[in-house]
Amino acid sequence: MNKQVTLFEMGPRDGLQNEKAHIPTADKIAFVDLLSGAGLQKIEVTSFVSPKWVPQMADAAAVLSGINRRSGVTYAALTPNLQGFHAAVAAKATEVAIFGSASETFSQKNINCSIAQSIERFKPVMDAAQAAGIRVRGYVSCAVHCPYEGAVPPENAASLAKQLLDIGCYEISLGDTTGQGTPSTIASMLAAVLPVVPADKLAGHYHDTGGQALDNVEVSLQHGVRTFDAATGGLGGCPYAPGAKGNVATATVVHRVESLGYTTGVDLDTLQRAETFIKHIVDTAA
Repeated sequence: MNKQVTLFEMGPRDGLQNEKAHIPTADKIAFVDLLSGAGLQKIEVTSFVSPKWVPQMADAAAVLSGINRRSGVTYAALTPNLQGFHAAVAAKATEVAIFGSASETFSQKNINCSIAQSIERFKPVMDAAQAAGIRVRGYVSCAVHCPYEGAVPPENAASLAKQLLDIGCYEISLGDTTGQGTPSTIASMLAAVLPVVPADKLAGHYHDTGGQALDNVEVSLQHGVRTFDAATGGLGGCPYAPGAKGNVATATVVHRVESLGYTTGVDLDTLQRAETFIKHIVDTAA
């Protein structure tokens, strides 16, 4: 059995995007550099979205261009459209990500189109990424619960995950965007997804609103998932999911999975320095 777990650090992007106070570009760069030294193999640095809607990410190109890159570390960016993709490539993103929703209402609220329309919008990005030799990760938002519709049928998450795989995503991150997932609902969702997307192409992205994110990680491990999104210090939230708390904290995931006999390669002392740094920056800016 594979005992290696990969942590995909979300702090710089999903963590900071919901902060109302401006975080200086230099501090974002310093945060990413600290994370790079902590043994994290994958870091989502920023997103190339409209600053009108997500003003905290307006300096995306400057952040990606300013970091000190370490060999073997993936520096990813969220790119919802072709314009964002080209900007990410120009800033030398290692890989990019696209995001859809398993809930029709959330899709409309978040990206102003239906689920079917979102897949059509992604196809030009996928074509451009393939031509450029850049890998694309796919996100399934609201994989188990929607802030507008409530419980999301497991087959909805499975359908979108399969579509993202079919258009060329190398990995699909299944998101409990509202943090209302439980081990039972996560297990039901995975039972629907796994017949159409193998476990080695899946990741868990669990917010901790309900305090069950670590248990959801554990049940996902039991289903063969070995990659998990997490944010240093539990930063984050979603501007389109009212009341949602941040991603599960990276250090707590490391502690839990390593207590279960898995390895992560993460240096907790360095990670703690990164957490102390960014919490001070966020608190000062607030």
